[in-house]
Amino acid sequence: MFSCVLCEGGEDYLIINKFCSKCKRIKHLLNLYGDEVYNTLETVLVRNEKQRKYKEDCIKKEKLNKELDDSTYFEKKGKEKVDKINRELEEKFKRK
Repeated sequence: MFSCVLCEGGEDYLIINKFCSKCKRIKHLLNLYGDEVYNTLETVLVRNEKQRKYKEDCIKKEKLNKELDDSTYFEKKGKEKVDKINRELEEKFKRK
């Protein structure tokens, strides 16, 4: 029993063929479509430097927006609590 030549493992153990069932399908597609398979893989799966930079910028922007939203939320809630405590203290002192 041998492992697949392409994926070097896989679920199928081989006796007769060099490729497992998944890699055999990939080989078949390469035989049918040739360079079109490589172009599709490069276009769909591989990110170039410009695409990576754009994704990093989007993630940073989302993180910054979330932090800003969280900080304003806590500032607002904190201010409400402080105002509530101040009102309670004022009422206490007015009674005395």
